[in-house]
Amino acid sequence: MSILDTINEPGDIKKVDPADYKELAREIRSFLVNNVSATGGHLASNLGVVELTMALHLFLDLPKDKLIFDVGHQSYTHKILTGRKDRFETLRSFGGLSGFPKTSESDCDAFNTGHSSTSISIADGMVKARDLMGEDYRVVALIGDGALSGGMAYEALNNAGRFKSNMIIVLNDNKMSISENVGGMAAYLGKLRTNSKYTLAKSSLERGLSAIPGIGDGIVDKIRNSKNSIKSLFVKGMFFENMGITYIGPIDGHNIPLMLEAFEAAGRSKNPVLVHVVTKKGKGYRPAEVNPRMFHGVDPFVKKTGRAIKKGGEKSYTDIFADAAIEMASKDERVVAISAAMVDGTGLSRFRDYYPGRFFDVGISEEHAVTFAAGMAKSGLRPIVAIYSTFLQRSYDQILHDVALNKLPVVFAIDRAGIVGKDGDTHQGIFDLSYLSSIPGLTVMAPKNGAELREFLGFALQHDGPVAIRYPRHKATRKLEAFDAPVEFGKSEIIRDIAPLTVFAVGRMVKVMDEVLDKLSEETGVSGGLVNVRFVSPIDTETLLKAASQATHIVTVEENVRRGGYGEAVSRILLENGYKGRFLDISLPDEFLAHGSPNDIRDSIGFDPDSIYEKVKDFQKS
Repeated sequence: MSILDTINEPGDIKKVDPADYKELAREIRSFLVNNVSATGGHLASNLGVVELTMALHLFLDLPKDKLIFDVGHQSYTHKILTGRKDRFETLRSFGGLSGFPKTSESDCDAFNTGHSSTSISIADGMVKARDLMGEDYRVVALIGDGALSGGMAYEALNNAGRFKSNMIIVLNDNKMSISENVGGMAAYLGKLRTNSKYTLAKSSLERGLSAIPGIGDGIVDKIRNSKNSIKSLFVKGMFFENMGITYIGPIDGHNIPLMLEAFEAAGRSKNPVLVHVVTKKGKGYRPAEVNPRMFHGVDPFVKKTGRAIKKGGEKSYTDIFADAAIEMASKDERVVAISAAMVDGTGLSRFRDYYPGRFFDVGISEEHAVTFAAGMAKSGLRPIVAIYSTFLQRSYDQILHDVALNKLPVVFAIDRAGIVGKDGDTHQGIFDLSYLSSIPGLTVMAPKNGAELREFLGFALQHDGPVAIRYPRHKATRKLEAFDAPVEFGKSEIIRDIAPLTVFAVGRMVKVMDEVLDKLSEETGVSGGLVNVRFVSPIDTETLLKAASQATHIVTVEENVRRGGYGEAVSRILLENGYKGRFLDISLPDEFLAHGSPNDIRDSIGFDPDSIYEKVKDFQKS
């Protein structure tokens, strides 16, 4: 029997002989590679935190104590150690194990997380609640160095520094987020990691002082507790300590006894403590060690080689956007591109290679990315900000006040729009049409295919004002390329002539509805009209009201929640203009959608092509 076979419940790791910790870590890594190669998932980050997670489980009493993961994609070992290893074959599948912490799965998951830079704020709140309610449990926030580039983390650190109560912040420093970390904090942590002069001097001095009979230990304690301690002689800034947070580290994040010693020391403090551990992303699996960026989030791959099990087909929307951005930049020196630690995922890595001086990765700081772009636009540049739909949510205020209010020509390239799938409810891009369409002066567009995405980007870079273009993660369809009417501000494109039944479809749903109408014509003899919306905001009221004058049945279709979406806006316009016909809004339910393949999710909520067909067929009979 393997050691891992004995881990079936929370706390079982505490029964493992310390001499077997290294073997258990090896077995966990083998388990992760075997499973993630079949299911896909976040591999490199999880391989890097095996020993760190083991040490935390040895130190904590779960679920009484609270362990909060920042982002949470590195929680696989935590799930294994809390009795969920038998479900790993269902990882990220519909109805299966989530790739992120989920309180519905286990009491040991203290909080549902999925976005970055939140863990310290959550921990702050739990510590205050614990103290006010007179309870007694440990609170640990596990945050990566990439997440520490997010502004919210500093707000939380500032708040934590005022506490006179124990909380532990574990900084997992692997020098990476999705892409390599950038900015001042990354440089600061690098200096801490490499400052062996400080580490050696500190330990030597403390050993020497401790040897003084009677008074040595007291002197060491005073030095440790002083803001002007020996550390200040070697490490400039004393960033954490000067905020009121005791700093321990950096220490080896693969040395379990050393980490346990640090956690025990941190747990005895009456104040917040930050334990800085250094880990290797991808550790134990050579392909992930060599290319941790590629193995951050992976589809199924060949375990022996690490090569992806590739699926053929067309280019993705991301690829087409990247090609178009490079092409536009070659024609206009004002075009610059901005990423928020999503260089590869947004396709901007190739833009960076072509135009390194016009590319900017600001780290995990979406709010800054948007206002940074606003400053550029105000000064004459044409910035493209490429961010996933789910993460752009964090920048709503900056889009509204800093870009739209100032009427600045910033282009938002919104990747992963609509149902994304396996990363689940924290990552679905199903709210963007609602939150973006509410902003005055912001043009919101959605292309029907890859060719139209290219045209939209060209239009946006010439438009005198902010433009958001949202597109899905999928392979880009080439269907309907014969329909390529010139892009005209605020105007839709008629694919099928307006008819008694007319459908207004947004983005990827144009292709779906073209196929639905084909089937409807074949099976019932009813020919429907089809309009490619193109502009979700402003709405093409002229074409809509023209359809209302001829159509007895109008349908809107969008992969966005109903509340605040395109369909809801259309229904208001029709009502205000006295439309007497029938109206059907086909959109997503106003709820968070679980993880699973996009098709499985659509099937579960009746948003698959067959279900939509039945809805339209029944509707046109009414």
